[in-house]
Amino acid sequence: MIGRCDTNNPASMLEKIHLRLAVIDNQERILMIYSTNNSIDRLVRQVKEVKWSHRMRCWHLPCNKEKLKALETIVKGIAFLYTTELRRQLEKRKLDIPVKSLLKLHDQLIPANFSALEAMMQELTLKKYSEHTIRNYRTEFARLLKLLGKIPVSDLTEEQIRSYLLWLIEKKKYSESAVHTAINAIKFYFEKVLHNKRVVYYIPRPTKPQQLPRVHAKVKVGDMIMQSNNLKHRCMLMLAYAAGLRVSEIVHLEIADIDSSRMTIFIKRAKGKKDRLVGLSQVLLENLRNYFKVYRPVRYLFEGRPGEPYSVRSLQMIFADVKKKAGVQIKGGIHTLRHSYATHLLENGTDIRVIQELLGHNSIKTTVRYTHVSVKNIQQVKSPLDDLNLPGV
Repeated sequence: MIGRCDTNNPASMLEKIHLRLAVIDNQERILMIYSTNNSIDRLVRQVKEVKWSHRMRCWHLPCNKEKLKALETIVKGIAFLYTTELRRQLEKRKLDIPVKSLLKLHDQLIPANFSALEAMMQELTLKKYSEHTIRNYRTEFARLLKLLGKIPVSDLTEEQIRSYLLWLIEKKKYSESAVHTAINAIKFYFEKVLHNKRVVYYIPRPTKPQQLPRVHAKVKVGDMIMQSNNLKHRCMLMLAYAAGLRVSEIVHLEIADIDSSRMTIFIKRAKGKKDRLVGLSQVLLENLRNYFKVYRPVRYLFEGRPGEPYSVRSLQMIFADVKKKAGVQIKGGIHTLRHSYATHLLENGTDIRVIQELLGHNSIKTTVRYTHVSVKNIQQVKSPLDDLNLPGV
């Protein structure tokens, strides 16, 4: 196993090969940095796909476990792989920061502001924020840091931050939700990382559009599901509508979350880190049983690779494809199946509070939106035009 250097370990007496990540020709590579040693040079060159960088004056190999293991085996007893820097960089990559972007940011920011970004990312991770939130906060905070130049972010005054937020609204034409994200990112750094007192930034915000959910007719939902000839794809689409699940919830469902004895589906740590139970459709269960016999997933109900969840993006593309084949013109992605599930439940007489629990909404106000798109009452209203007895055109 590749380990850390230990002065009490005989390996510490060997030649050290320091490993670190770098981007060369738009590819992640592992640099091997060590004192000039012809014996090690000959060993290193035995690893397949190893290359020499004239600019960096060192050998480098592809960033994958197989090549790293091959290097470790070849130099065993001659050199010790010192992985401290490589491990640090890989930890940063887990925070969803591409190495190329990380290196670019390092060059663009002063050390104090780069450290501020690192500290914020670590705090977000420790507090178990969602990947989506971490990515959005990182993007907004990095935007501010780039603009600051040589000014440390910790020195900003409340008035300067307010001016920056106004600039986002007036010059960058930020939407209400984008401004909200920028404010939250800045507040998180000052309040959670620096532990400053809570601050409220009073700024004019554009009115948020009151958009209604996009909903499909039941027959159109059926048409879209049946457009897929792939059993796995069809089951995922059925699940989105049968239980009103978000796309992230579908791909992270595990086999053990399906309870056929109680006819329930367990959704764990969904949006807001909340668990919830939803009903299991009998039709869906029968299809899932057929699917399981064919695909034999290992851990997740729907897997891309064995033991790994299916890609969110791939599922979104599957929905876009069946939607096109079914000739559905209504805008929106796979989330419209969740909207359709809620609206159709409401039209069938399900209590609004029950729907709130099934969807996992914190506020009933979010669920009430579906009363505005339900056609049950609308269809019972007779248009006054029908009373005019106008002749046909």
